[in-house]
Amino acid sequence: MDIFLQQLINGLVLGSMYALVALGYTMVYGVLNLINFAHGEILMIGAMTGWTLLQLIQKFMPQLPGMVQLIIAIVGAIPVCVIVSVLIERIAYRRLRDAPRLAPLITAIGISILLQTLAMMIWGRNPLPFPQVLPAAPLHVMGALITTTQIVLLVLAMVSMICLALLVERTRMGRAMRAVAENPRIAALMGVDANRVIVFTFAIGAALAAVAGVMWAANYASAQFAMGFTPGLKAFSAAVLGGIGNIYGAMLGGIVLGLIESLGAGYIGDLTGGVLGSHYQDIFAFIVLILVLTLRPSGLMGERVAERS
Repeated sequence: MDIFLQQLINGLVLGSMYALVALGYTMVYGVLNLINFAHGEILMIGAMTGWTLLQLIQKFMPQLPGMVQLIIAIVGAIPVCVIVSVLIERIAYRRLRDAPRLAPLITAIGISILLQTLAMMIWGRNPLPFPQVLPAAPLHVMGALITTTQIVLLVLAMVSMICLALLVERTRMGRAMRAVAENPRIAALMGVDANRVIVFTFAIGAALAAVAGVMWAANYASAQFAMGFTPGLKAFSAAVLGGIGNIYGAMLGGIVLGLIESLGAGYIGDLTGGVLGSHYQDIFAFIVLILVLTLRPSGLMGERVAERS
């Protein structure tokens, strides 16, 4: 029971980070039918920006409480990620909206490599130790362990997802996003500014990725220029698993993927004597992804985006 609860906590923490990044993938796909493979690098930029801000804070204002330092790092990383994401949309993707689908896909991969290279030039090649601003001593919960950083991560992820759901379902911009996702031409005839909606979508996705990036680095105590590739790929898989284009599917897919990885590494790793342990946890996630998409190609919750003419 203790092992199950520990792996459940680990899976929820991991899945929450996947879900935040997967929301960026699924929202952009919903309004543009575009897979933004550079989105994982937005997470990386958020983590590296947060690291830089924490270095400055600890140099000039070390007396600030750890939670305040972390909040400043997150709040400071968000506008940087938003600006980068909006520039990517404006410079790289906007001109390719009517191009064959292969063109923006290749462009996204190129942007991803470009951002990694720029980050390597700015922050260096070696992993950077992320400052431990919150108490490191774990808390005991029914025999399992959870750190203060993980608790903050779970709370931030939950609040972020609730706020996004309310924004999409209850606000005028949310209705505009759903209208553009349904049919951009008809939405334009009804007075919806599609460009404004698309830029807003990229900005919201980048803000969520910034939160995930800082908390990812804080949870694993490390940040690196190439750290966004694997979480980005898994977050995309989570979006597909839940149903690409469906924000609730992205949330569910992220949580499910995190739980699969954690429980698979914990239980199957023990049964195989460590042969399929944590170093091979990616196997479990992608096996389940293949099975789900084989049996249900639209994902767990299906795709909400209508076919466009």
